[in-house]
Amino acid sequence: MEQTRRAVVVGAGPVGREAARVLTEAGHSVTVVTRSGRSSGVDGVPAVAADASDPVALAAVVDGADALLNCANPTDYTQWEQVWPPLAASLLSTAERTGATLVTAASLYPYGPVDVPMTPDLPDVATDHKGRLRARMWADAKAAHDEGRVHAVEVRASDYLGAGVGQNGHVSRHIPSASNGRAAWMIGDPDLPHTFTDVTDMGRTLAAVAFAPSTWGQVWHAVSAAPSSQRAALDGALAAVGAASVPIRRLPVAVLRAVGLVSPMMHELGELGYIFTRPYVVDSSRTQSVLGLAPSPWEDTLRRTGEGNR
Repeated sequence: MEQTRRAVVVGAGPVGREAARVLTEAGHSVTVVTRSGRSSGVDGVPAVAADASDPVALAAVVDGADALLNCANPTDYTQWEQVWPPLAASLLSTAERTGATLVTAASLYPYGPVDVPMTPDLPDVATDHKGRLRARMWADAKAAHDEGRVHAVEVRASDYLGAGVGQNGHVSRHIPSASNGRAAWMIGDPDLPHTFTDVTDMGRTLAAVAFAPSTWGQVWHAVSAAPSSQRAALDGALAAVGAASVPIRRLPVAVLRAVGLVSPMMHELGELGYIFTRPYVVDSSRTQSVLGLAPSPWEDTLRRTGEGNR
């Protein structure tokens, strides 16, 4: 029987919620931390109000925990340079102070534009500031790990599908209007091969590495289903809730960049345009073979996406 451990999850969004749920169902003790102290959304998982960018406040919550999961998700890209550095520094120093393993839920941004399926051994060569920032966060954690000051591990995922993703997902954001028959505007080419990660599978992967020393000091990819496309994923999610497909309008990346001259948020999205103008494929085979995880059935992912975002 697996030993009961204690974990603190920072963030109560869909990833934090799923990680807390999986860990709790495995018999572990979990506490969720948010600035507001809002409900974790998981039965039996208490929520604590604390500013995770304050290392003293965070350490008071984490003291005695075996793992500290960074599932924070600042949604406003224009604020990343202000929000992430103090938050990342606090998480890292708290892990060092308390001995909790730092488990980071991350994106694929550090790789930058690629022309091959992404594997964890690809170099972090992003040139946009969001990719460089996330790469720097992992580099700092990895250096601390290699120096023996902390235990750290990072799990990277592609665009999210699943319940509660809402406006944070390039497919789920269209569900409310598309289920009422309105056309969807999608960035780039909606028919290119594109890997999506079910937030349930991200939670499962985070839980799998949290207490597994053999995985620490490495980047892992969240177990993910075979590539689909933006169009096929939206069609499937709509069909799962009995709604018909809707017309897809293409939003060229060049338009985002042009609007970005006056809109900071559109500028940030334009920097990520490469994600939607070439195949964006994730290889999670190492996670599947080493950790023994399989992606959720695609039909289940689409159903949860349709039902959980209307």
